[in-house]
Amino acid sequence: MRILFWGTPEFAVPSLRALGEEGHDIVGVVTQPDRRAGRGREVRTSAVKVEALDQSFKILEPESARSEDFVEGIASLGADLSVVVAYGQILSREVLSVPAMGSVNLHASLLPALRGAAPINWSIVRGDTVTGVTVMRMVEQMDAGPILFQTEEPIARQETASDLRTRLSEIGAQALVEALVLLDAGLIEEREQDESQATYAPKVDRATARIEWAHPAAVVENLIRGMDAVPGAWSELEGRPIKLFQPAADAEVVPEGRPGTILEADPEAGLLVATGEGAVHIQEVQPPGKRRMDAGAWILGRGAAAGQRFE
Repeated sequence: MRILFWGTPEFAVPSLRALGEEGHDIVGVVTQPDRRAGRGREVRTSAVKVEALDQSFKILEPESARSEDFVEGIASLGADLSVVVAYGQILSREVLSVPAMGSVNLHASLLPALRGAAPINWSIVRGDTVTGVTVMRMVEQMDAGPILFQTEEPIARQETASDLRTRLSEIGAQALVEALVLLDAGLIEEREQDESQATYAPKVDRATARIEWAHPAAVVENLIRGMDAVPGAWSELEGRPIKLFQPAADAEVVPEGRPGTILEADPEAGLLVATGEGAVHIQEVQPPGKRRMDAGAWILGRGAAAGQRFE
């Protein structure tokens, strides 16, 4: 099958690699242009572009995937199918219909649950125990097209968004391979989504990631795991924003003091922080301007002490 692949972040790389290894003809790879990012404003190349360069695939980096010249350009490639995995732009009906077989998308949830930009983060924040991947036919409405193929996957007890993203990228790649085999053979019966069951997973940002210590310990733990590693759950201590990682809720603790109070600051055990119900152990932190580190090392460096309070 002649495939035009669309993707940008690391999550999409296993899918691009798997489709090539399966023998599909990758006629082009569409990815976001190089961007300046970080404190040094260095130019960063997308993970998909790096893989495409390594595989010598044709690369397209439009500022807008809606321009007339770009649409004419992809039409000339003669793709049978567009495969979209975390590309980063909303595609028009005209673009979706360019290939003879249309366009399909890999989404990291069991649709219609968690439509949107951050399904992996929100599956953990919500406390879900099961998630998965969906291959769907693309329509103009976000993540609303007919379902072609789904794979269910459990979420491990202490799994973070970073851990789950890595696993689902590989599981999704294999789901795509299987879906395309069935699609090419005419063996897929497309299933419309139940709109009444739709939920949403909007983009996460710094405001989303701020910890509300008044919530129960399990809720706080889920937020911290769900925001790992980007943007990183955070809270202010003595006026400084501190990112917190590797949480473990303890509902048996009866905290003394207001939510956010550091109950223990042990170089061996890390931090124990009071919540609205119970407490949360924290094993890793990231102070401003520094790398992520063991909480014990931070405590030894006088970064925190019992009795202080996260705001």
